[in-house]
Amino acid sequence: MRILFMGTPDFAVPCLQRLIQGKQDVCAVFTQPDKPKGRGYQLAPPPVKVAAQQAGIPVYQPQSIKKDPQVLGEIRALAPQLIVVVAYGKLLPPELLEIPPLGCVNIHASLLPKYRGAGPIQWSVINGEETTGVTSMFMAQGLDTGDMILKCETPIGPDETAGELHDRLSQLGAQCLSETLRLFEAGAVPRQAQDDSQSSYAPMLQKSLGELDYARPVTELYNLIRGVSPWPGAYTYLDGKLLKVHRARPVLEATGAPGELLDSQRMLVGCQGGALEFLEVQLQGARRMSAQEFLRGKKLAAGIVLGRDTQN
Repeated sequence: MRILFMGTPDFAVPCLQRLIQGKQDVCAVFTQPDKPKGRGYQLAPPPVKVAAQQAGIPVYQPQSIKKDPQVLGEIRALAPQLIVVVAYGKLLPPELLEIPPLGCVNIHASLLPKYRGAGPIQWSVINGEETTGVTSMFMAQGLDTGDMILKCETPIGPDETAGELHDRLSQLGAQCLSETLRLFEAGAVPRQAQDDSQSSYAPMLQKSLGELDYARPVTELYNLIRGVSPWPGAYTYLDGKLLKVHRARPVLEATGAPGELLDSQRMLVGCQGGALEFLEVQLQGARRMSAQEFLRGKKLAAGIVLGRDTQN
């Protein structure tokens, strides 16, 4: 099958590799342009570009498909039978969806119609979901609204972070793609319309989302910490300095005022319905370390209050 692949970040790489390993005819790869990265802001290629070049596949990096009609002409000239899209990063124009005779298939990291949008993995953890997965679907003009082909489910671990779940779902996405292509090859591809009444939206995350509000229930804050790891990361304030919280655990039997440090020997912070014990932190200007190591270097008295508007 002659396939054009469109994808950009790490999440998309296993799907591309699965196509290559499966001896599919990947005629080209479209990905986002190189972007500045690191302290030197040197241009760095997207992970999908690196994987494609290693396999000797032609790579295209248009600034915009929608605004450049020449790009659509290039895609038509490539004559793909099927276009596979995995986290490409931009909405595709309707004209592109009409090019391949078999259609455009997207691998989306949720069990549609739940969590349409750019942040399905993170929001499934933030919202305390116990199950998620990936869905293969025919692409339509709406945002993740096309007819579904196949779903592959997986449980979310009680302590799993969004970063850890991301890595598992990227592999599950490759498996889902393989099974979807077998359906195409057998000429038996199902189409199930999404129930819009059951849909939910998972927007792109903002840095401000990671700030801990201790008036919220402890389970919500614990899920938030997991869901924003590794980006944008959870944080609070200590003596006016930003304190990143990389790992924590809920302690339901503890009680205290919101934001109050309950124990000078442990970073146990009061929340609604319990407390959070910080396990790994990073104070502004310092390195990441365990909470125990942090407390050995900075003595904290029980009773102080953490948060943006507190000074101790």
